Amino acid sequence: MDRLILTHLPVVLAVARTRSFVKAGAELGLGASAVSHAVRQFEDQIGTPLFARTTRSVALTEAGRVFLQGAERAMNELDSAVERVRADQAEITGVLRINAPHVALHICLTPILQKMTQRHPKLTVEVIADDALTDIVAGGFDAGVRLGDMVAQDMVAVRLTPPLRAIMVASPDYVARADMPATIEDLRAHNCIGYRLLGSGAVYVWDLQDHGRDVRTEVFGSARVSDPGYARELALAGLGIAYVFEPLVRTELADGRLVEILPEAAIGESGLFLYFPQRTSRAAKLRAFLDVVHETLAK
Repeated sequence: MDRLILTHLPVVLAVARTRSFVKAGAELGLGASAVSHAVRQFEDQIGTPLFARTTRSVALTEAGRVFLQGAERAMNELDSAVERVRADQAEITGVLRINAPHVALHICLTPILQKMTQRHPKLTVEVIADDALTDIVAGGFDAGVRLGDMVAQDMVAVRLTPPLRAIMVASPDYVARADMPATIEDLRAHNCIGYRLLGSGAVYVWDLQDHGRDVRTEVFGSARVSDPGYARELALAGLGIAYVFEPLVRTELADGRLVEILPEAAIGESGLFLYFPQRTSRAAKLRAFLDVVHETLAK
């Protein structure tokens, strides 16, 4: 294979992943002009354009899609081979990219990253907070975190948390001012902290239990957020009722800074799982991460 192609292939893959010369350059530590030059040389070498460029966008051509599918597989295999060699030398290096919802950052990832840093100081774990159902393969991620029922069946899934309860909470000050709701219908008269789903742009409708039936309840209030950690902060400030996973507010419930609202209406979720394609499970950096996950969950 031509040495020029091998040299510029990481640049081409970065442009394909980010759909931007500027973003690819920032990721690789190159200027946009250097990225453009590398792509142009690469396309000249293989004899066909891989990208359709305008002043506002960069998109793959049909030839580009075909080429990149095979090139990404080859690069992943090459990365795995290098990491296996490094693993034999007891050194884990590089970057492990994980796509995870905001709630996972608050609930389960911190102790794992803390131990990874201690054990593998030359490995960088890059966590991208993302509540949309992102395609981790197309996005260039090594693994993702999602609720169990949101993980595709062709992925390997490893449990990160026990099953979770989605509950409603408020501060004692708020309850003293607004009274405690007695029924789900009473929520309509309360200031409920809503959620905007960044992936779809929709406002989340709360999933609750009403005498054993699953019900979806539209709520209203003076604040709407996209981060459950901020919903917790607003509830602590006495703004209104927040809908969160119980581990996120366990400490505040225990010390009385928050109280649970309508506990019988809480629903159960399968829990958070780390997931990844089967073919990437051999990568040394991912195996090292999984070792720490298993050790952390065993405690």
